[in-house]
Amino acid sequence: MEATIEVAGLRKRFGPAQALDGMSFTVLPGQVTGFVGPNGAGKSTTMRMILGLDRPDAGTARINGKNYHELGWPLRYSHSPAEVIDTRDVDSLARIIAVIARNW
Repeated sequence: MEATIEVAGLRKRFGPAQALDGMSFTVLPGQVTGFVGPNGAGKSTTMRMILGLDRPDAGTARINGKNYHELGWPLRYSHSPAEVIDTRDVDSLARIIAVIARNW
């Protein structure tokens, strides 16, 4: 079974701060997955890299085997065309990924 979301070896540094150091996980279709951690743990950075908003220094993040920018119309499954999504908010990013994965 192909993973819906696959993150492998993500690394990201912002100046001297190491935001991610080898983050890896797989989410299978139909699997409920929690994404929790303290402030500064890299949750938002990981979500931004999955969505192609930030480029990883190393590693890959794929949705249904593709990079986000390779998906045909990735936001077409948004709940409403008029919905405004704040990409700085991890809850909004998680909702985007969940909708894409559910409807792909």
